[in-house]
Amino acid sequence: MLLCTAGFSLLATGAVLAAPDAVAPVAVAPVAVAPVAGAPVAGAPVAAAPALPPPSVAPPTPPPAVVSAPVVASTTTVVDPEAAPPKRVAIPSIGVDSALVGLRRQRDGTLEVPKDFAVAGWYRGGVSPGDTGPAVLVGHVDSYVGPAVFFRVRELKPGDRITVGRTDGSQAVFVVYGVEQVPKKAFPTDRVYGDTPGPELRLLTCGGRFDTRTKHYEDNTVVYAHEVPA
Repeated sequence: MLLCTAGFSLLATGAVLAAPDAVAPVAVAPVAVAPVAGAPVAGAPVAAAPALPPPSVAPPTPPPAVVSAPVVASTTTVVDPEAAPPKRVAIPSIGVDSALVGLRRQRDGTLEVPKDFAVAGWYRGGVSPGDTGPAVLVGHVDSYVGPAVFFRVRELKPGDRITVGRTDGSQAVFVVYGVEQVPKKAFPTDRVYGDTPGPELRLLTCGGRFDTRTKHYEDNTVVYAHEVPA
């Protein structure tokens, strides 16, 4: 945070202020501080105050661009604790083939994001891909050095296939039925995390305009897919 000093004037102790018209000048009573060397005498023109130097503390370096951490909604979907967790996701149409790391819900209710920009993550507080309900995968769109794992997610179209491999050797295959770009301030929490009648998949990443001041994207790209026979 920068310290704002503009808008303050400094008066020398002991200076006399000239009153308008013929009213006698009023002396300003001195205060108990040391007099300022070189203070102007009564009646003498007062020079403009010198410009104050800029603050010596540099503004903090903004964080790198990351996926927005949308709030995770509470649902009534029953999570099977014995379901095999996902370990890999493949999206041939956009060249994605990534390992999956487990992500958790943070104390403020937002979703953790992967630390590695080249790896996608799975919200382990929700269902495993292939179980009833919306399984959620998250990935970065880019970083300071270039495209990240979900850089081309915005290119997905209805009919594109997504395959998720699970630790028990099984696979869950999904077909995209919708893609939308939404403002982060109006994230569709219920639509993303809400209960579904069958197994579904959500892909989340950043999108929209990049704010050079905050170093964050203003929107999220959300992909909706449902399971089909492998």
